[in-house]
Amino acid sequence: MMLIGLFTYRIILKALGVTDYGVYSAVGGVVTLFMLVMNTVAAAVTRYITVGLGEGDMGRLKKIFGTSLAVMAGFCLLVALLTETAGLWYLHHKMVIPPGRMDAAAAVLHTSLLVLVLNLLSIPFTADINAHEHMGAYAWLSILEALLKLLVAAAVWFSGADKLVVYAWMLVGATLLSRGAYAVYALRRFPESRMPWKAERILVREMGSFAGWNFLGSGAYMLNTQGINQLMNLFFGVGMNAARGVADKVESVVRQFATNIALALNPQLTKSYVSGNKAYAYELACKGSKYYFWILWIVAVPFLTDADTILRLWIGEVPPQAALFTKFTLYCFLVDFTPSTLTILEQAYGRIKGYYLLTTAAAVLVFPITWLLYRCGAQAFVGYIVFFVIYLLKGALMLWKVSRDTGLPVKDYLRKGVLPAVLPAVVVLPLAVILSEVVPPHGWRVLISAAMGTVLTALTVWLTGLTPGEKEFVKSKLRRP
Repeated sequence: MMLIGLFTYRIILKALGVTDYGVYSAVGGVVTLFMLVMNTVAAAVTRYITVGLGEGDMGRLKKIFGTSLAVMAGFCLLVALLTETAGLWYLHHKMVIPPGRMDAAAAVLHTSLLVLVLNLLSIPFTADINAHEHMGAYAWLSILEALLKLLVAAAVWFSGADKLVVYAWMLVGATLLSRGAYAVYALRRFPESRMPWKAERILVREMGSFAGWNFLGSGAYMLNTQGINQLMNLFFGVGMNAARGVADKVESVVRQFATNIALALNPQLTKSYVSGNKAYAYELACKGSKYYFWILWIVAVPFLTDADTILRLWIGEVPPQAALFTKFTLYCFLVDFTPSTLTILEQAYGRIKGYYLLTTAAAVLVFPITWLLYRCGAQAFVGYIVFFVIYLLKGALMLWKVSRDTGLPVKDYLRKGVLPAVLPAVVVLPLAVILSEVVPPHGWRVLISAAMGTVLTALTVWLTGLTPGEKEFVKSKLRRP
C-alpha cells in the first residue's frame, strides 16, 4: 500500500500540476476538517465493538452494531448540512482560488463530502473486522483500495476533460467500491453486522459521550493540521498548499502504514484491560510505543537525510519548501504517534473526560501560536516547530494522566517504552547525516541511506532495545524452516 500510494501520488501530481493540486489540497481540506467526526466516532465504535467481543455478550454486541449504523447516518446528515452551507460560504468568500478554477473547486468540495460520507458509513464494518482481528482480510481489502486509487490515477492521466474534476469524481467511485467490499465481507462473516439500523437510547448516550470527549482530541489534531493548511493558504497562497500537500501525502502513506501495524495490537490491549489482565495491557502499551517508533524510524530515515532527492525521483518537479516540510512532518508524526498506545489504554479504561480535557488544552495551543507567529512575519515551516514542541508537552501530560487513571507505572513506561525507542534515533541520525554530506546526491545515496538506517537501527534495537524474552522470540522465528 505504501508503494502503490507513493506511485499514485506521483501520477496525480504530474497530471494535475502544482496549481490544481494546490486547489485540491486546500479545498479538500475544508471537508477534511470534518474528518474529526469520522475519527471520533470511529474510535467510539471500535472501542465498544472490541469491548463487546471481550465481554462475550453477543446480544449487547448486536445492539452496539445496530446503534453504530444509526449514529453514522445521523452524522452523515450533519456533515452534509455543514459542508453545503458553511463550507460553500468559506470557499466562495474566504479561500484564495486561482482565476477560472472556482467551478472545479466547488466540484472538489462536493465530491470530498461524498467520499467522507461513504467512509463514515463504512466505519462499523471496518471496526468489526478489526475487532475480530481478521487481519488477512483487512490486508487484502486495503490492497484492493490502493489498486483502485491507482486505476483512478491512470484514468486521470489519460483523460482529456478537466483533470481536477475527473479526479474528484473518480475518487467517489473508488471509495464506493472499496468501502462496499469491507461491508460485504463483514455482512457475510459476522452475524452482528446484519443488525438493522436501530439506535438504542442508552447506547447512544454512552457512545455519544465517549465520542464527544474523543472529539476534543481529534478536533485539536485536525485544527493543528488542516487548520494550519488553511492558515498557509491565507498567508502564503496555494503554492505553499501544494508544498504542504506533498508533505501531507508522505505523512498519510506513513500514517496508514503505522495505523495498520497498530491494528494488530490495539484490540489485544483493549480486550486484556477490560478482562482484568492489566499487567499484560501495561506490557502491550510499553512494547507498542517502542515498536511503533522503531518501524516508523526505519521508514523515516531516508526522508530525513535525502528528502530533496527522494521527492525529485518520486514526483519530478518538486514545489518549493516541499522537502523541508516533509522532514518536519515526519518528526511531528513520530512525536504524535509513538505514545498512541496510551490513548488506547485510556479508552479501554472508559472514563476519558479528564484525559481529553487535559491533553486537548495543551494541543489546541498550536493553532493560535502559529497564527500569531505568521502574523508577525514568521516563515511557513515555523508551524511545524510549534506542533513538535507542543505535542512533546502533550505526550508528557498523556503519560501522567493515564498513569493516574489506569495504574500504568510511569517509570516502567519510560524505561521500557520511551528510552529503548529513542536510542536508535540518537545513534542512527548523526551517521545518516554524515553519509548524506559525503556521498553526492543521487538515487544510490537514497538506497545506501535506507540500507544503513535499517541495519543500524536493527543493530541498536538488538543491543539496547529488546528484552531477553524478545530476543529469544526473534531467534526462534529465525530458526524455523
